[in-house]
Amino acid sequence: MSLTDTPNANRLHIALFGRRNSGKSSLINTLTGQDTALVSDTPGTTTDLVSKAMEIQGIGPCLFIDTPGFDDEGELGELRISRTLKAIEKTDIALLLCGDTTFFHEKEMLALLKEKNIPVIPVLNKIDIRENNDSLATYIEKECKIRPLLVSAKEEIGIEQIRQAILEKLPSDFGQQSITGELTAENDLVLLVMPQDIQAPKGRLILPQVQTIRELLDKKCLVVSCTTDKLTETLQALARPPKLIITDSQVFKAVYEQKPEESKLTSFSVLFAGYKGDIHYYVESAAVIESLTEDSRVLIAEACTHAPLTEDIGRVKLPRLLRKRIGEKLQIDIVGGTDFPQDLTPYDLIIHCGACMFNRKYVLSRIERAREQHIPMTNYGVAIAYLNGILDQIEY
Repeated sequence: MSLTDTPNANRLHIALFGRRNSGKSSLINTLTGQDTALVSDTPGTTTDLVSKAMEIQGIGPCLFIDTPGFDDEGELGELRISRTLKAIEKTDIALLLCGDTTFFHEKEMLALLKEKNIPVIPVLNKIDIRENNDSLATYIEKECKIRPLLVSAKEEIGIEQIRQAILEKLPSDFGQQSITGELTAENDLVLLVMPQDIQAPKGRLILPQVQTIRELLDKKCLVVSCTTDKLTETLQALARPPKLIITDSQVFKAVYEQKPEESKLTSFSVLFAGYKGDIHYYVESAAVIESLTEDSRVLIAEACTHAPLTEDIGRVKLPRLLRKRIGEKLQIDIVGGTDFPQDLTPYDLIIHCGACMFNRKYVLSRIERAREQHIPMTNYGVAIAYLNGILDQIEY
């Protein structure tokens, strides 16, 4: 990814669902204008999720996701279908490709997408080789209660209709989330405290820092940055105290002890908790830490998948804080990437990272799963602030 690219997590996620050989791969290639997905007459060619980032005029940055057929068979087919179902959790808009025989699978998928409140655009592809397209579309409308667009990916027929439909189905609040919200305004002095430790890639800033800085610059704020060890000198050099200090959660306590009384304090992780998830549920859930015992079980979920680092915040520092507070026998499980359990009931608390690598839809689907199973869920920054006894002093 170059410095000018929009992160995939901030793109509109458009997933294509359908039977094997329904033309999903051909359609995504036509929509993106590139050979993004492998195309073949053999059913089941797509065996895993295939993604392609692009810009759509009038909509902006999007991520198209090609999925395996939801009618796949056999043991391997079941694994492929499970990947398809996982894609639903991150889908903002769905293109549902319809077949021309029975519609059991299409109805099932349509019901699942509607249950998740995902806008659906039905598509009848391959109209260049079908007969009686209009009557088939009418039959699909009767069976599925929704009329498909008539499309030929091969002949590029109906492609503009799909683009227009995506624009019409665009969630009204998409892209309106703000990282800093009402905490900052034009001419506010904002100080960013950013430890450049082993977790920070050499020569680069991590994604939440970059995105936060960009938003503050767009808001015309006055932005100053320093590392934790230079906080005192930086504050002394400023003509006035910062209105807001944004820090890395792992140094919450150190920054809190040095900050001017009039300066508000938050962290990148706390800001992203609101930007990507449900900050109020996270804060409410953090109180559960008080009732945890050594017999409790905690799940720590990271969006990134990486080799464990010496002082990794999710795998080392946060578990250390929890066990210091609760007891060394506290059971802590750690998952990374998309490895998030379907069954969360064995856990007394879930602590999620800031999720800068996930889109908002995917994070909210995880929160909803936790809510449905009555499992409290918080995030790194909120949990660390609670453990340091300063959660009521943090802005979000």
